Amino acid sequence: TPLSCSFYSKDSEGSWFRSLFVHKVDPRKDAHSTLLSKKETSNLYKIQFHNVKPECLDAYNSLTEAVLPKLHLDEDYPCSLVGNWNTWYGEQDQAVHLWRFSGGYPALMDCMNKLKNNKEYLEFRKERSHMLQSRRNQLLLEFSFWNEPQPRAGPNIYELRTYKLKPGTMIEWGNNWARAIKYRQENQEAVGGFFSQIGELYVVHHLWAYKDLQSREETRNAAWRKRGWDENVYYTVPLVRHMESRIMIPLKISPLQ
Repeated sequence: TPLSCSFYSKDSEGSWFRSLFVHKVDPRKDAHSTLLSKKETSNLYKIQFHNVKPECLDAYNSLTEAVLPKLHLDEDYPCSLVGNWNTWYGEQDQAVHLWRFSGGYPALMDCMNKLKNNKEYLEFRKERSHMLQSRRNQLLLEFSFWNEPQPRAGPNIYELRTYKLKPGTMIEWGNNWARAIKYRQENQEAVGGFFSQIGELYVVHHLWAYKDLQSREETRNAAWRKRGWDENVYYTVPLVRHMESRIMIPLKISPLQ
């Protein structure tokens, strides 16, 4: 009947037409977080970006340096400071903080519940809120092939290079950098490598340490003289939608100096 012909045409021909434009992929059995993160640890990282009112930056730093170390004296607090910085080049009047939660998401929730009942922390947040223009955070995992961030003596400057990848390319990024990281170890400049789990997704952060800007330039130029580094750049650049570099100065309380 005309009705059945119409039904057949809409269903079958439409499905056939759509199939021309659908890329069929074999489903992965594991999330990229499982494939790329460290198996021997269950560390979760939180990175926070605070955009501070320009006239309040000194007061913000003083308040942060006075309160944060006290919070981490509690041995039952399953969280440690990894680094605290002010942005020198990049977004101005900005503070960047990095924490490690030993024990993953349960440790994060444990910390949150304890802080809700910590009067000093609540007063700290209230006073700090008057100094901020905006803030944002991300939860991160560390790449299995990167160094785990460890306290280091200074003075150093730090570069946080942030890459926003095309969705679906994290595995390819990890495969290339797993081979390339060896080219960036001679001067112990590699501090840590992370990828986002919550917040803005498909974001990678690479953290580097240098003695100064001249040392940074010399170290980066030296990498180009190593056979294989150029291949890493060639294969990873097409995966990137946007990239950003921050040069940061550690706060006095930062374990990374």
